[in-house]
Amino acid sequence: MALMHSDLKELGTEAPDFDLPGTDGRNHRLADFKDKKVLVVIFMCNHCPYVKAVETRIAQLARDYAPKGVQLVGINPNDPVSYPDDSMEAMKARGLERGYTFPYLRDDDQEVARAYGAVCTPDPYVYENVGGKFLLRYHGRIDDSWKDESQVKARELAAALDAILAARPLADRQFPAMGCSIKWKNL
Repeated sequence: MALMHSDLKELGTEAPDFDLPGTDGRNHRLADFKDKKVLVVIFMCNHCPYVKAVETRIAQLARDYAPKGVQLVGINPNDPVSYPDDSMEAMKARGLERGYTFPYLRDDDQEVARAYGAVCTPDPYVYENVGGKFLLRYHGRIDDSWKDESQVKARELAAALDAILAARPLADRQFPAMGCSIKWKNL
């Protein structure tokens, strides 16, 4: 598993559109969330140890912030042929097992991951709904201790959500996410 760090994106850029199948049996599009104040898109998967270490935190964030108008969406772009643990069937089982309350989507052609510039799992992007457009406000790690939740001192993703919801400025420094490289298909 190759360790990667996310590339920091230019804040204020608009979220790329998507139309992807979910573990719930239906397709989800960016426009489906137009009534949400904030959209969190996390590129994630089933097999990566970095995702496994934080998946409970991701699920908790989704539950904690949904009542505040925040929608979390998980997108799995990994090649399911080379990594069968990342197939749609395995995603369905993982979502049920972990109690995901958010859409967990498959990016089979990996075009959405490429459009977002995702490089690792997990790779979170936070967009604020500004006049019907989702604009990037945060692209960084979930917190400062991916490996051991008991060691977390800074919950950066939650702090970003709190700042956006309160119309306060976000922290000046955003630390890149780190995780396994996305498993690109051989072209």
